[in-house]
Amino acid sequence: MPPPSSGPPKPKLTSRGAATRTRIVLAAAELMHAKGVAATTIDEVLAASVTSKSQFYQHFRDKTELVYEVITLRADEILSWQRIRLEKVDSFRGLHQWRTAMVQRCTLRRGLWGCELGSLAAELSDTDDKARMSLAEHFAEWRGLLAATLERMRDSGRLRADVDAPTLATGLLAAVEGGYLLSQTAHDPRLMQTALDSAIAHIRSFAPAGAVDAD
Repeated sequence: MPPPSSGPPKPKLTSRGAATRTRIVLAAAELMHAKGVAATTIDEVLAASVTSKSQFYQHFRDKTELVYEVITLRADEILSWQRIRLEKVDSFRGLHQWRTAMVQRCTLRRGLWGCELGSLAAELSDTDDKARMSLAEHFAEWRGLLAATLERMRDSGRLRADVDAPTLATGLLAAVEGGYLLSQTAHDPRLMQTALDSAIAHIRSFAPAGAVDAD
């Protein structure tokens, strides 16, 4: 997550204030995902969230501070979704079920707009170092969830004892992000499936000889 900003602490929000802040962040997240961060204006966020400028500046100093909140929101959404689908996986059957869920998620949007975190990373990493570091931490956590899954598969005998789970997890996450990009440009979620199937086939090459795991 981004480091805390400097300056005096903000007063505790009322329930109404918290609802307004949440509404602004949600509206900004949707607009920035569809249009990009740079192309999204504060006025558009105000219109989409049905808030005034005075309300906006009660919660955020500027657009940059809002962007950091959008990063946190998107990371929380994605990592919660990933955690639910990965935390008990310890077999290739479970890994394929996760793959199917990823493809279905992509299919619902026909690949439109790609990965929420990946899109933010592509736009912000070279221009905002604070955003880049925050995104890097979130991707590291996602990679850690995948590595923990592969470690459980190793411990359950589906993968060899000498398997390098973090390295394989990096390749699997790269397949996710590459699959999103290809599906986004072609509007074809089958490319996500192809990318993930290729990555999982590589992981399967590390299964012990004679190991059996139903798909």
